Formats: sequence, structure tokens, C-alpha cells
Amino acid sequence: MQGNRKATPGVFKVRLASCALLATATLLTGCERDSVGGSGESTAGTSGCPAVHAKAEAAVRQAEQTHVPWDGPASGPTGVSGKTIVYVAQTMTNPGVAGVANGVREAARVIGWNVRVIDGGGTPAGIEAAMGEAVTLKPSGIVIGGFDPDSTSRQVSRANAERIPLVGWHALAAPGPSRRPELFTNVTTPVKDVARISAQWIISHSDGHAGVVLITDASIPFARNKSDLIRKDLATCSGVKLLATENIPIPDASSRTRQEISSLLSRLQGRWTHSVAINDLYFADAAPAFRAAGKKGSGPPFNIGAGDGDPSAFQRINSGQYQAATVPEPLSQQGWQIVDEFNRAFSGRPASGYTAPVHIATADNSAGATTWEPPGYQETYRKIWGT
Repeated sequence: MQGNRKATPGVFKVRLASCALLATATLLTGCERDSVGGSGESTAGTSGCPAVHAKAEAAVRQAEQTHVPWDGPASGPTGVSGKTIVYVAQTMTNPGVAGVANGVREAARVIGWNVRVIDGGGTPAGIEAAMGEAVTLKPSGIVIGGFDPDSTSRQVSRANAERIPLVGWHALAAPGPSRRPELFTNVTTPVKDVARISAQWIISHSDGHAGVVLITDASIPFARNKSDLIRKDLATCSGVKLLATENIPIPDASSRTRQEISSLLSRLQGRWTHSVAINDLYFADAAPAFRAAGKKGSGPPFNIGAGDGDPSAFQRINSGQYQAATVPEPLSQQGWQIVDEFNRAFSGRPASGYTAPVHIATADNSAGATTWEPPGYQETYRKIWGT
């Protein structure tokens, strides 16, 4: 089943309607829509990058499909008993990090393990201290939840020396095992895929004519890499202009985002048609600024989160409140996958190699849901573990 997508933002239609009110049908054929960069080079109704736009349309249609069959592991070792996992979180105020932690807890209850979460608080010192505490506890395994392992290289080396398996979540840009740093595996949707589909959604949604604001957290290498890739993918369409890149550390989002958005609205005016953020949480904090400026919740700007698809993001999308789409990670499934990966490590088996397919959620295809998860994963993992 495939959701129906709103093909063209209303803001561009309004411009055409204005031309119709001010001119005869003959004059209307000469009414040009200004490009977001202000050059006025594009004719209304014409894509700013026809070939790129067509490719983006096809990719978005594919990513919006909802009934995707489970294509993850169907076999593996029976559940090992009596294990303890420590989940070191970059910050539990990050809904993606917290959502995966909840998935780990849920799966651990099923397989019969204990889980302890240590919150790094979003600061380098806090994360390093949390990782040090985790190693000192000598658990069966440690989850690197949303931060760069190199930022805690001494603690990672200690864990490796003590043969404590490490499994990352968004710890590296690529999924799978890593030798440097030494991780049994890293669980993530490939960041390049998330970045590309986010940019393609903007290109498709705007018919190749958009003025974009990009919001990132440059203090996190994973996030910085994602925003760099988004920037490159947006640049493939000549009609899409990157108007601004805002660096707002995630721990500071609640205190800084509203002011930054207000400043951008004042400076960019109507040129700002779309936004993309490396995490959905920025749009929760941006909403008051949009509302104060008299912006409609349904846009423009039309906002897409390039991760992580937490329930609050779905609620904003479903209610038309300052977010139009998200590229969600299946947070609960990835928590279960982390437990399964540890079970493979404890059993002397290789990592599963599974990565979830990239997905786009909108109000049209989410059917009121507040998460996106591949169907059937819990039943499959239970069967594998013998629970």
C-alpha cells in the first residue's frame, strides 16, 4: 500500500492565482514565478531541474510505501541468559536516543537480560564520564547511543581490552561492524540514504523551486556528516537554494531554536519555503516562533526531519503543526536489533548485517500512527531467541 502525497505546495499555486487576478489569460502566460534565489529565471509550472526532479519523485514514491515486508534476519542463535547491558546515551533529551533505549529495555525483558541506562547529558565531559562508568561496571555489553566513539577513545580501548562487546546506534555513518573504532556492529539506516531522501523530498515537494534552511548540530560528527550530505544533494537541483545553515547543538535546542527561527523569518521573509533538520526535535522548539510570526501550521515553510521519527514528530505531522514529513528510524526495532546483535556476539556469531529500509512518513501515509516500524520484527526475534 502506498500513501497519497501532496504533490505541490499551496504557496506556489497562490502565486499563479495572483497572476490570474491581475491579468488576462494572455498576460498570464507571461507571468513568471520568481525563483527563491530572486533571479526570476523559472517559468511557473516548470521544474527547476527536470531530470533531478523526476528522479526525486520516483525515489519519494518508493520511500512512502508503508507495507514493506520484513527482510531482516530470520535465523540466529538461541537467546543466552543472564546478561547485563549498559546503554550509554548521548543525551536522553534526544528522542531518537531515548526511543532506542526503550526498545533495548523492551527486548531485554523478553530475552531475560538486565539493562542500565547512563545519560551523558549531551556534553563531551558528561559522555566521557558516562562511558567510563559503564566500563567500570564490567557489563556483558555496552551500547554507544548516539555519540562518536572516538570522543571516548580511552574508554572504548578499555572496553576492547576487557573484551566487552560494543554495539553502536548512530555511532558511525555506516551500518555494520567496525575495526577502527572496534565495534561489534553499528545499527543505523545509512546516513547517505537518509540525507538523499530528505533532499529529494524537498526537490519533489517544491517542483524543483525551494529556498531551504538547514538545521544541524555540528558538534556531533554523525549529524555534521548528515547535514553535509543533505547540502550536496540539494545542490543537484539548480532551482533549490540553500538560504542558511543553522548550527544548534541538540542540548541547546530548547533554549536557542525559537530565537534563531525568529531571526531567520525576519531576514529571509517569503524566500524561505522549506526546512530540513538533522533531528525532528528542532521543529518542536521552532513551532512557537512560526506561530508568533503568523505562519500556518501546514506551511510554508514545509519542514522535514532527517531523523529520527519519534512520536512527537508524528503528532506534529498528523495534526499539521509545523512539520510536513520525517525520515523516521524504526527506533523500537533498532533497540530489539541491538539486543539481537549482542546475542550474536555472546554466541560467537557474526553481526546480522541488517539495515532498515529508508522511509518517509507524512500525514497522508502514516494513518495516524506515531511510529514507523517494519512489520513482524518482534515475532521474528522472539522465534530466533526461543522466547
